[in-house]
Amino acid sequence: MLKKQTVWLLTMLSLMIVLSVYYMTSPDTDELAFLENGKEDKADETATADQPGSDDAKVDETTNIGEDQLFASLRLEIQEQRSKEKSRLEEIVASSTASTSEKNQAYDDIDAIEQRSSKETMVEDTILASADYQDVLVRFDDSDQNKVHVNVKVNEKLPNQEVLNIMQMVRDEFGEIPVTVNWQPVEG
Repeated sequence: MLKKQTVWLLTMLSLMIVLSVYYMTSPDTDELAFLENGKEDKADETATADQPGSDDAKVDETTNIGEDQLFASLRLEIQEQRSKEKSRLEEIVASSTASTSEKNQAYDDIDAIEQRSSKETMVEDTILASADYQDVLVRFDDSDQNKVHVNVKVNEKLPNQEVLNIMQMVRDEFGEIPVTVNWQPVEG
């Protein structure tokens, strides 16, 4: 059986190879420069309605974020961050010096990470099935006051009713939570 360190090393090497191939084959552009500290540029339009949580929910923002490989790189980044966090929590669980309450909290945190990932995937699948979108990325951001960001790759800007529908799908899965819906045009 492989040791934990060996598995970790092989995982990191695989990730490095995937990222290297990705960057070597991607077009030589600087279009990812709009990201600053993991936040999207919020330059476009904001529409609001009266009652959050109803069909007239607040439409936080709809932003055109335009880079074709953005979804793939964001998914890799999210996966890497969560893997690091789960590894850190697993070390706490395996530690002989950690208290029972610390181990229980680590188990709960690992479970929460897995549940968030599962919910994100479920919402992505639901949104993709609901309309003709090329791709959807849903990510729960607990560092941003428990907010869910939804990025949709679509030919043209989303109408407010579609944004509201997407926000409702997210709230059906995550509960009453702030939702940001961004759109990215399909590269033609």
